[in-house]
Amino acid sequence: MIPTPKQSGFIMPAEWERHSAVWLAWPYDETTFPKRLPAAEAVFVEVIKALYDSEKVKLLILDTEMEKHATKLLENTGVDLKKIDFIKTKFADVWTRDYGPVFLVNREKKSLAWTKWEYNGYGKGDDPYFAPVLIDNEVFNNLDLPGEKFETKIVLEGGAIDVNGKGLCLTTEQTLMNPNRNAKSKMDTEKYLADYLGIEKTIWLKEGLINDHTDGHIDEIARFVSANKILCAYEDNTEDENFKILDDNYQVLKNATDQNGKSFEIIKLPMPHMLYDDGIKAPVSYCNFYIANDIVLMSKFNDENDAKAQKIIQDCFPDRKVVAIDCREIIYGGGAIHCMTQQQPAV
Repeated sequence: MIPTPKQSGFIMPAEWERHSAVWLAWPYDETTFPKRLPAAEAVFVEVIKALYDSEKVKLLILDTEMEKHATKLLENTGVDLKKIDFIKTKFADVWTRDYGPVFLVNREKKSLAWTKWEYNGYGKGDDPYFAPVLIDNEVFNNLDLPGEKFETKIVLEGGAIDVNGKGLCLTTEQTLMNPNRNAKSKMDTEKYLADYLGIEKTIWLKEGLINDHTDGHIDEIARFVSANKILCAYEDNTEDENFKILDDNYQVLKNATDQNGKSFEIIKLPMPHMLYDDGIKAPVSYCNFYIANDIVLMSKFNDENDAKAQKIIQDCFPDRKVVAIDCREIIYGGGAIHCMTQQQPAV
């Protein structure tokens, strides 16, 4: 029997632990960003410019032509290209969080590993809109990644889980128990999380945001900011469609305990509000932030709660500067800052 990552001493570290690199993919698809591709590129340039001084940026590109195009846009803003690794490969979507590897560390041996989970386009691969992204299931199989590889046969996107680096995992029933992902019991799913992420205990929230095509990814509704502190998206307006969903999740977290039976410190994070051009409610949240080595990149939406949310997040990370980036354009592609980044831990 091949030992599991947990048996080999590996665990998924918390996002605030040191990184050696961050993985992104350059946007190019008009289907993902209809009539918004230049605006989406501008957001990616802003993200990379904010990140490259903090950690190495590994950027997926299709070919030399795309590299030249991205290089020109990055150089125009003063980005040091020596800190960008351009990696040519075939890919469809930019949300590396969801189809990319989940990296693990063995802290005792100071070694790195990564888990390859199945990616099926958020359970929507039969939909003509989502079918093209199925090629992303193979992207990182074709790259030379550092560390030992562990492969699973369970569908899981990186945005569906959040960990505290001490063996606790946050997720939602709406995502991981969805029959469009896996036909497995909660007990079997928890066993996979234990074996392949080093998880000791999983805390299950119910649902995610209205109109979220990911079926309720956790990185839109609740995030660990320390081993015992959780930021929880909360809607104050009782008439809002998300109110009951988020209040139910808040109540679950208030009554949850860590691996030692201690209650968490739960901090409410207000909700932004945005409508798409067609008037449909967009699944926007301030929880979709990325914790880099020296900064925290936060999504903002030109909303009255932007500044309030930024202060709350800044108070949670006194040793990092919170940088807010307008994500109103890229939310049309279905994600924001956390979705487009995937950290590679330092060992």
